[in-house]
Parts: sequence; structure tokens; C-alpha cells
Amino acid sequence: MGASIYKNKKPVLVFLIPAFLFMTVYLYYPFVQNIINSFQEIKILGGKGTGILNPWYTNYVNMLHDDNVKVSLVNTLIMMIVTLVGQVGIAIVLALMVDNVRHGKQFFKTVFFFPIVISATALGLLFNLIFLYDKGMLNQILERFGKTTLTDWKAEGIALFTMMLPVMWQYVGFYFVILITGLNNIDEELYEASRIDGATTLQRVRYISLPLLHNVICTCSVLAVTGALKVFDLPWTMFPKGMPLKSTFLTGTYMYYQTVEVKNVDYGSALAVLIVVLGVLLSKAVNVIFREKDY
Repeated sequence: MGASIYKNKKPVLVFLIPAFLFMTVYLYYPFVQNIINSFQEIKILGGKGTGILNPWYTNYVNMLHDDNVKVSLVNTLIMMIVTLVGQVGIAIVLALMVDNVRHGKQFFKTVFFFPIVISATALGLLFNLIFLYDKGMLNQILERFGKTTLTDWKAEGIALFTMMLPVMWQYVGFYFVILITGLNNIDEELYEASRIDGATTLQRVRYISLPLLHNVICTCSVLAVTGALKVFDLPWTMFPKGMPLKSTFLTGTYMYYQTVEVKNVDYGSALAVLIVVLGVLLSKAVNVIFREKDY
């Protein structure tokens, strides 16, 4: 009887139509409209275009000559590397360590996941207090250890590190939960057999845990790379308008700056198209590099 249900596709379509309509209205239509907006002249957020640009590809040519676009792309590339190494990499280590803990697993899961629950805006304000030049928590700690000169954590050259550290810290728990779930799905009999054969803990991690976790790591890597393109709230709270000297712009924050602050809506639409195209290409590249395997 179950087989005959799946042969009849009409009931399945009935349930798929509402989801398809929802995605059409709130995803596909806005995306297509955004592409159209990138070729028009729009200076009011939410307003209609006053006409097609002359030439129609003006915004995309301007992006090639915009130094802030180059800065934002370089910073976003650095953010991707930081995300892969600092978020996914640390999450893998933490997941493997917690998986080998006999008591208190739930405690570690809660502690590591907790930063995700906090609003990114609230975290941005919190880290602004930590990195304050005068009476900031970090500078006070350094003073206690004998450092006489205060460090300006938002100065040119170090500002990018100051911005990326909280972003890295916040999302480690997100990937940790995904990875620890993947480890829990590995058959315990494999570990028991390896113990009988005399395998050490490191050997079990190398030859069982990591290979069977490969597909989960691939998924986390794709999420990390595409997420780095879209990150906005925490960096914007800490460094609004790309301060200082526009050196901390990311693709997401620069798009918002052009759209809302400068009121250059059509140019912001073109930047949004760029982000989507980069997201698709990079996710495909990551999928090729971390090709999923069948076990």
C-alpha cells in the first residue's frame, strides 16, 4: 500500500504548491526585482526607478573602479579563511573532545552553543566595551600585567582583527552542535571493534571519526563560506560605515552602507547581485574541494 501512495504524485504536489508560492513571493520575485533595480536609477529606498541607466551596466562598471568594493572583497575573503579555520576548525576540535567526555556532555553543549542565542547586536555592544581605548576591559587587564601604553583596538591595521574575533567566537557553537550531532550518528560498534583491535584514541579519531564526519564538515564549510559573504549585524554594530577610514567594510556592510546611508539604492542592488553570484560560485567550489563521499 505504501508503494502505491508514492506512485500517485498528485497529493505530493498539493503540499508542495504552498511552499512554492511562498518562495516565489518572498525569494524569487525579490531576487529578480533586485536584478532589475540594479539597471535602473533609484535614489529612494522602496521607491520606483526613474529610468534605465545610461549605459544600463553603469553600476557594474562602477564596481570595478570602486576601491571600497575591493576592500570589502579582500576583507570578506579574510573572513572566509577565519571562518573556516577559526569557526569550523575549532568546532571540530571541540566536538571531538566533548565526544570523548564521559560525564557532563550536556553542560559543554549548552556552554558552547550559548553565544548563538545572544543577539549579534548585543554582542557587538558588549565587545565595544571590551575593546574600549579608555577603561576597556582588555586594556585594564593589560595594565594589570604591567603594560603602560593603552592599545587602540580600533586603529588602522588592527581593526580588522578586532572585528573578526567576536564573529569567530559567536558561531563556533553553531558548527559545534552540527558536528557533535554527526558524531553521535556514528555507530558505536565501530569504536568498540577498534578498541578490541588495540586502536588508540587518536587512531579512532583519525580512521573512524574524521572520515565518517567528512560530509558533515563539507556542509559546515559551505555554510561558513556563504555566511561570511552575508555577515552584517555584529560588524556593523562595532564598525558602522566601515570605520576607521572605510577599512573594515565587508560585502554585506558595504551593500547596506550604499543602500541605506548613501541612498544609492540601485548601486546597493548591484552589490547584492554580486554577493549572490559569489555565494553560488564559492559554494560550488567548496563542494568540489570537500567532495561528499559515500561510506
